[in-house]
Amino acid sequence: MIKTVLVTGGAGFIGSNFIRYFLKKHADMNVVNLDKLTYCGNLDNLKDLEKNPHYEFVHGDICDEKTVLPLMKKADAVIHFAAETHVDNSIKDPFIFTKTNVLGTHVLVECAKRCEIKKFLHISTDEVYGSISKNSFKETDSFNPSSPYSASKAAAELIVKGFITTFKFPAVIVRMANTFGPYQYLEKVIPLFVTNLLEGKKVPLYGDGMHVRSWIYVLDVCSAIDFLFEKGSIGETYNIPGTIELSNIDLTKKILHLLKKDESFIQHVEDRLAHDRRYSIDGSKLCKLGWSPSYNFDKALIETVQWYVKNDWWWKKLNEKKKN
Repeated sequence: MIKTVLVTGGAGFIGSNFIRYFLKKHADMNVVNLDKLTYCGNLDNLKDLEKNPHYEFVHGDICDEKTVLPLMKKADAVIHFAAETHVDNSIKDPFIFTKTNVLGTHVLVECAKRCEIKKFLHISTDEVYGSISKNSFKETDSFNPSSPYSASKAAAELIVKGFITTFKFPAVIVRMANTFGPYQYLEKVIPLFVTNLLEGKKVPLYGDGMHVRSWIYVLDVCSAIDFLFEKGSIGETYNIPGTIELSNIDLTKKILHLLKKDESFIQHVEDRLAHDRRYSIDGSKLCKLGWSPSYNFDKALIETVQWYVKNDWWWKKLNEKKKN
């Protein structure tokens, strides 16, 4: 029986939303949150859980075996979110992505194997597949990463897969579409654009704005991961698909409309290097198991924008940190 779950990267955007969701649903389980608290790790994300007896925070690095091993000995399962994730940062400093995403994952699976962990959920990304002009990628399609970030996530997956095949390691791999919602760090497009507009600034739109992304609300991601934690088959990989496809320019216009701004607030900037044109993943394998999303994109976007409007204490503090 699983009683204690080690969550890595739980002070980040998806990890913090997941811990809150998981503890509400599983009142009899304990969560240990291991997070290095890099620039995008934020304990304010879980302020409401500080006194919860089923929650424990540990400040530490997944690359450090001396930190990881004692925690792994106390855990029954692992859900591994911890990663460097911002593509622009991976272009500026690729090595840190290799270190955290590849070496960190290797340390975790090695320690988990030694401690005979019952289940290990490895959280990956649709970006490992690369760009696709038509249709959607299935779990069996090959990798074609185009950035140091996506390459590091693909490499991390291959380590997990190697452990599954060689050691019968009890892992499930999860690849998800672009995720949005409360507590997302300000470098990502939706919180960046919303907070810029709230401060009267323009929004920097890459290239022609016609890059297409598939979007899913963070609480749908949380429910899918929890579903796979319970029902995902060991050794399998599952896509968590988006609920809508949008070009970046159309997404920008939706945000402008919600904040009552016109298109003069759009500032076209030089395109990112090797910018993937379209991401799309097929989620039929997951949905056939019985999972389905609950949130309408437009309603969830309204809620997300309003969250940033009402919680300027959260994001203004982060902006001040960036200045210093």
